Amino acid sequence: MDCNPRSLLFILLLLLSSVVPAFPIIYPPNEVNLLDSKASQGELGWISYPSHGWEEISGVDEHYTPIRTFQVCNVMEYSQNNWLRTNWISRQSAQKIYVELKFTLRDCNSIPLVLGTCKETFNLLYLETDDDQGSHFREHQFSKIDTIAADESFTQTDLGDRILKLNTEVREVGAMTKKGFYLAFQDVGACVALVSVRVYFKKCPYTVRNLASFPDTVPMDSQSLVEVKGSCVNHSKEEEPPRMYCSTEGEWLVPIGKCLCNPGYEERSNTCQMCRAGFYKSTLGNMECSKCPPHSFSHHEGSLHCGCEKNYFRAEGDPASMACTRPPSAPRNVISSINETSVILDWSWPEDAGGRRDITFTVLCKRCRGVAANGSNSGTQRCEPCRSNVRFLPRAVGLHNTTVTVGDLLAHTNYTFEIEALNGVSSLAPKMRQYAAVTITTNQAAPSPVTVIRKEKTSRNSVSLSWQEPERPNGIILDYEIKYYEKEEQETSYTILRARGCNVTLSGLKSNTAYLLQIRARTAAGYGASSPSFQFETSPDSAFSISSESSQVVLIAISSAVAIILLTVLLYILIGRFCCRSKSKHPDEKRLHFGNGHLRLPGIRTYVDPHTYEDPSQAVHEFAKELDASCIAIDKVVGAGEFGEVCSGRLKLPSKKEICVAIKTLKGGYTDKQRRDFLAEASIMGQFDHPNIIRLEGVVTRSKPVMIVTEYMENGSLDSFLRKHDAQFTGIQLVGMLRGIASGMKYLSDMGYVHRDLAARNILVNSNLVCKVSDFGLSRVLEDDPEAAYTTRGGKIPIRWTAPEAIAYRKFTSASDAWSYGIVLWEVMSYGERPYWEMSNQDVIKAVDEGYRLPPPMDCPATLYQLMLDCWQKERNNRPKFEQIVSILDKLIRNPGSLKITANTTSRPANLLLDRSSSEVPSMGTMGDWMDGMRTLPCKEAFSGVSYSSCDTLAKTSTEFPRHYGLRRNWKFVGLDLVSFHLCLTSRLILEEYVPERPQPSSLEILGRVSLRSLSISPHIHQPLEHISKVLPGQLSFPSEEVPPDEGAF
Repeated sequence: MDCNPRSLLFILLLLLSSVVPAFPIIYPPNEVNLLDSKASQGELGWISYPSHGWEEISGVDEHYTPIRTFQVCNVMEYSQNNWLRTNWISRQSAQKIYVELKFTLRDCNSIPLVLGTCKETFNLLYLETDDDQGSHFREHQFSKIDTIAADESFTQTDLGDRILKLNTEVREVGAMTKKGFYLAFQDVGACVALVSVRVYFKKCPYTVRNLASFPDTVPMDSQSLVEVKGSCVNHSKEEEPPRMYCSTEGEWLVPIGKCLCNPGYEERSNTCQMCRAGFYKSTLGNMECSKCPPHSFSHHEGSLHCGCEKNYFRAEGDPASMACTRPPSAPRNVISSINETSVILDWSWPEDAGGRRDITFTVLCKRCRGVAANGSNSGTQRCEPCRSNVRFLPRAVGLHNTTVTVGDLLAHTNYTFEIEALNGVSSLAPKMRQYAAVTITTNQAAPSPVTVIRKEKTSRNSVSLSWQEPERPNGIILDYEIKYYEKEEQETSYTILRARGCNVTLSGLKSNTAYLLQIRARTAAGYGASSPSFQFETSPDSAFSISSESSQVVLIAISSAVAIILLTVLLYILIGRFCCRSKSKHPDEKRLHFGNGHLRLPGIRTYVDPHTYEDPSQAVHEFAKELDASCIAIDKVVGAGEFGEVCSGRLKLPSKKEICVAIKTLKGGYTDKQRRDFLAEASIMGQFDHPNIIRLEGVVTRSKPVMIVTEYMENGSLDSFLRKHDAQFTGIQLVGMLRGIASGMKYLSDMGYVHRDLAARNILVNSNLVCKVSDFGLSRVLEDDPEAAYTTRGGKIPIRWTAPEAIAYRKFTSASDAWSYGIVLWEVMSYGERPYWEMSNQDVIKAVDEGYRLPPPMDCPATLYQLMLDCWQKERNNRPKFEQIVSILDKLIRNPGSLKITANTTSRPANLLLDRSSSEVPSMGTMGDWMDGMRTLPCKEAFSGVSYSSCDTLAKTSTEFPRHYGLRRNWKFVGLDLVSFHLCLTSRLILEEYVPERPQPSSLEILGRVSLRSLSISPHIHQPLEHISKVLPGQLSFPSEEVPPDEGAF
């Protein structure tokens, strides 16, 4: 075989035309080329040493584009040392450089007679300098990057079949500190051809995220991310300062914050564009511009609102999305019904409501002269407002119904009533007053009753009385009728007198006798109603007569004495309270706790409990947007709950883009209490506005079924999502999810809202892996049973997420939410495992109270596990605030290298579920000590005949023993007694191995269970137990009892 380089060159040139593409090569946008040999049109000018070594070959492809390659094939001679050096390459701003080589290499076995001289590798080297050193060349100055070997080498057969096996290798070089560098290729006896050499570095390219632009950014080093602050695009403002992190691979990570388009602008293609004519946007946000509502217009681009057409108006409280409206037309069909001095007015609704629903009616009363009863003019009409004592039932202003009763009118008087229809814009158009008028004449009526009667003088057989004229005489009073009788005779015998004035003296009365008296007035229309009975008494025989003036003096004296006594008692009480209050200022005084109280401060948004509203509909309409059911399309049912079904669907509002939504429906036949509980969640969600809180789109309450519409979260609940994608996320991605949850809980805590049910199942995940807190509005009540579980109207909530003080004392605070966040953190790092595994709620409460804590999940960073332990502090005041948690996670995102130290490799605390402190577990040096500490007597009896003095000896026995005595393998079990045995062995027993074939383990045994993900299996667990099987006569057994069912699941 001829291995002359020129022969190899000829063959390569024939094949290269099929290698070089017929179109320009497009490199990834995050790669910046410093050198590309394919892009050179002339000779590369690289230095070859010695001269008979590497050789530059020029050729063309099928499009006659020049190709520059280097080859060497001196395989017949020993000790080859052929060097090829590139020109000086400026590194620009890069610190890490990538070298991409495309080459072919001949298989030495296909070349005869070169067994000792042919090689199949070559070396890649580099030299850093601050300037171009020209042709100066010294081998010892170069540093080796790597030895390059081919994945595929070609043979003579491949050449004959025109098959070119092209290899591509990429190597990293860094971190560089000087201004530039040289690359060198050292051949030690290979038959190789360099087809192309590309040198590049990676950057995070210019991009626009969330309406914020981020410039080209070159990573500084290979250890940390580079934080880059974004700039809002034109016509937008920051909602939260935008920033992202540039990774060493040239990728943007963890976008935080965003910008919002200004009013009058909408988001289009990552820019904020002006609203078109006929459209408007009045608020800051990234929603689309809305089309002008009916009877309004906008002639210019970028309108903040639409102006109203002529004779149409918009009330001060009307939103910009509401159509312009006008005042209503006049009421119709007014009907009057007269009853002496009162009248009932009825009318019909206006024909034109003006486009509004807030119609009210006002009735104006006028007393007119010169108008006949039939309503025709008999001269000049003179009208004046009615007297203030005219009564309107229910009222004269702000009527919502179409009827009113007007009373206390004057008899035989002409009145005109103007009934005006008003709505929210009537005040803006005073010249467009619309009313219907009706004129009536009242009938002749009797006077009203006498209400005020006074006793002037009293003697043994006479009394002097006076009274006031009736409030409504309804004409000229002709006289008064006075009727009186002895109280004991009950009107069987009475006397009637008549008087023209308002006073009378009754004589011929019995002494010391009680009388009842009634008075009524008479006009031309007849007698009015009698006054209420008025009682008086004559003086006794032995008593002297007391004038009315004397009586008043006596009464004043008695009243003064009583007043002095009352003031004395009141002063005594006040002094006593002042003394008590002074004593109560002792430092040990108990302080009052305010439950469900919220103090509103200016400028601070505070959560308002909807249960404080008497009418739940008022809270819903105050905090939630009412949607039209016709705008909602239900696609499918995705679940069911106590109140109804959960569906996915679409929401299409006028002038807005259709979006996917989740829909909760209230099933038919609901009670008022169920409806109130159902809408309470919407009233709560409607108060929140945060990117990590589930967003409420609106509610449907005016049609059936009643619905709550929220944004659609494509990936569902966090726990099931993590279980589905087990071990598929990087640590920085998990921290990003946790940061979002903490940010949402910080927002809730700042508003004064306590979630009470924070768990991974109540965190929803969208398509961008953004986590949002959900499940609001359900009140919890702790039952008093031993398996205490918090219950809600929707089901039971597991104890395992709840802080100990909330279980024991019903103390729910942001600190108890921080405990729950620690459990969520554990769920995320364990990819959705169930906290405390199969332990019952009662055992969880007992274990946590005794100081046990969950162990770190597998590969869990030490910093995150320490954060879990901080959240699980027994003293709630020692737990971190959510603001601190967000700050800690931000630091981890900025320094991802800290996530590489796992909790499995660090010292673990002594209060984990399987590692209690040494002070709580006694030392057991001998088998007898261990067996005395076991609760399982059959085990103790079975082991009593074994001649083993220590646990270490027991650990070396054979595995045949349990099989011989009916034990089965691979049942993950460990109990509190086995924990003691584990401490006796190594202090790190984990799981396994043998249990008898008996019923379910006890809840105490379950306490020791751990997850394979959470801990490493101890090597001591696999020690043989053959010696025990030879001497143990009985069967090893453990106590068992039925595990309580899982009473915590939704």
